[in-house]
Amino acid sequence: MKFTKMHGAGNDFVVIDGVRQHISLTPEQLRLLADRHFGVGCDQILLVERSQSKEADFRYRIFNADGGEVEQCGNGARCFVRFVHDQKLTGKREIVVETKSGLIVPRLEEDGRVTVNMGAPIFEAARIPFVGGTEQVSEALDVSGISLHISALSMGNPHAVQVVDDIESVNVATLGPLIEQHPRFPKRVNAGFMQVVDGHNIKLRVFERGAGETLACGTGACAAAVAGIRLGLLHSPVHVLTHGGALGVAWGGVGQPVMLTGPAITVFVGEIEI
Repeated sequence: MKFTKMHGAGNDFVVIDGVRQHISLTPEQLRLLADRHFGVGCDQILLVERSQSKEADFRYRIFNADGGEVEQCGNGARCFVRFVHDQKLTGKREIVVETKSGLIVPRLEEDGRVTVNMGAPIFEAARIPFVGGTEQVSEALDVSGISLHISALSMGNPHAVQVVDDIESVNVATLGPLIEQHPRFPKRVNAGFMQVVDGHNIKLRVFERGAGETLACGTGACAAAVAGIRLGLLHSPVHVLTHGGALGVAWGGVGQPVMLTGPAITVFVGEIEI
C-alpha cells in the first residue's frame, strides 16, 4: 500500500489515497500503521476517498492511533488539501470536504499554508456530548476528587479546555487520560491545557482521545481560542503556540465559523506491506 507521511505543526499523519487504490483496513492494521516501532508511526491515519455527497469534492476519514474512527481533525484537514493538490487529484485551491461531522472548506494559500473553515463551535451539552452540562462557559468537573474548571465544546469532536498558569508544570500524562475517559464524556474527550500569554497569544498542550498528547491539535487550538474568547481572556485573532509550532485561529463569535491557519508539510512517501 502506498502512503504519504505528513505533519501539521508536528501533529503527524499517514495519508492514504483511497481514490486511486481500494483501501479497506482493519483496526489491527490501522494500529500497525500508527505504531512508531513496527509500522510507519503517526498520531492519525487519514484516508482520502471519493465523496458520497454531491456538495463535496472528497470524503475525509480520520482514524486515531488506537484504530478508532473519529469525526474531525484540523491539522489533518490542512494536510488533506495539500495532499489532494500535490497528488493532482484536484486543481482547486479551495475544496469542499465531507467528514463524519459535516462539511469543511480548506483552502491552500499562496504562501503554502492552509486555512480551514472548521464550522461554528457547538456548545449544546447533548451534542458535545457532555452529561449534565449547563452550557455555561465555565463548568466544574470532578477528577479524582479535584474540582477542575473547564470549558466544554465541540469542534466536530468533543473538547474540555482548562486555563492553567504554566503548561510546562501540568502533569498532562496523568491528568489527560483521566479527563479523556471521564464518564461525563460518553464519547471520550480531547483534554486541552491553555496558558494565556496576553489577549492574542496562548500556549497549548492537548491530550487527544485515542492518540495521547500530540505536538499540536488543530481542533484543540480552535477550541482553546473559542473558550478563551468566551471567557473574556482573548480577542480574535489568536496565535496558538504548541510544542510542534504555531497555529492561527480567528472567530467572530457565537454562530460564526472558526478559521484555522497553519502549515501542512510532506515528510516522505513510501510503500508498506500490511
